[in-house]
Amino acid sequence: QVPLVESGGGSVQPGGSLTLSCAASGYNYCMAWFRQGPGKEREGVAMIDNEGNTRYADSVQGRFTISKDNAKNTLDLRMSSLKPEDTAMYYCAAAKFGLGIFCGPDSSPSLFHYWGQGTQVTVSS
Repeated sequence: QVPLVESGGGSVQPGGSLTLSCAASGYNYCMAWFRQGPGKEREGVAMIDNEGNTRYADSVQGRFTISKDNAKNTLDLRMSSLKPEDTAMYYCAAAKFGLGIFCGPDSSPSLFHYWGQGTQVTVSS
C-alpha cells in the first residue's frame, strides 16, 4: 500500500498563507484533511469526493481550498487568512468508500481507513 505523506507545514503569522500537500497516488474515493489542535478532538476540515465535490468546515469556509492534482498525484490544501485557532496537526486521510453526502467535515474519522502521519501548522505572532 502506497502511504499517504503530508508536507508543507510550518510556522506562520496570523493572516498568513500556507499550502499543504499529500502524496496520495491510487486513492480515488472520499479524501480529506483533518486537524487536531492542542487539547481538542480530531475534526474534519475539508473533503473532496470522487466527483470533485468539496465540503468545508464552517470555521475554514472561504479561507481554505481543497483540491486534487491528478498529474502530481497529490491532495492539496491551500490555507489563507490563517488564525491562531488554526494551529494543529493536519492529517491527510482517505476512505475506502465513496461516502456520498457523508464525505464532509462532520464525517467521523473512523470512516477513513488510510492516514498520513501529519504535518504541524502553527499560527502565532
